[in-house]
Amino acid sequence: MPVPQALVTRYFQLVAARQFTEAERELERVKQKMQKTEWNRGYFRALYGMLLSRRTTGDEYSFFTKIDLTDKVALNNYRREFLDHTRNGLHGDFDRGYFSAWADCMRVLTRMDDATIAQTQKAVPVPETPEAEKAHLETLRSDKSQATIANFLAKRSAAAEDQAAEDEDTTEE
Repeated sequence: MPVPQALVTRYFQLVAARQFTEAERELERVKQKMQKTEWNRGYFRALYGMLLSRRTTGDEYSFFTKIDLTDKVALNNYRREFLDHTRNGLHGDFDRGYFSAWADCMRVLTRMDDATIAQTQKAVPVPETPEAEKAHLETLRSDKSQATIANFLAKRSAAAEDQAAEDEDTTEE
């Protein structure tokens, strides 16, 4: 039994529109209707990865954050490339399912309305100031012995500035 295309199409639209809660519900429906095959497992993993990569902003290694969703020519080229991978006999069933999901995603994105896609790309929050970026950092409040790398670097640079100020004061005297 193939993957239900109506559910998958809706899922792609929700992910592109950054409606993640609804997309997770749709993904769960897709999972319930899938049979347990290696191809379906690869297909599902691709769907789940799309959700995760679209949810995270500023990930420079994510394919989803790099592509321009309004560039129909590029999306069609990506679709053709993914379809080539699905037809490649060297790939296993998992890989063919994975690339098939990406090809389906590109097909849906090329058919989406440009105005809808443009609105979703404008809605992505991008931290512009160091204060805004600092607000996005996670810290462990319950365990004070744990530190994030940002906290460590901030303390280290503050200590270096203090040392530089002390060294400057001793050279002036």
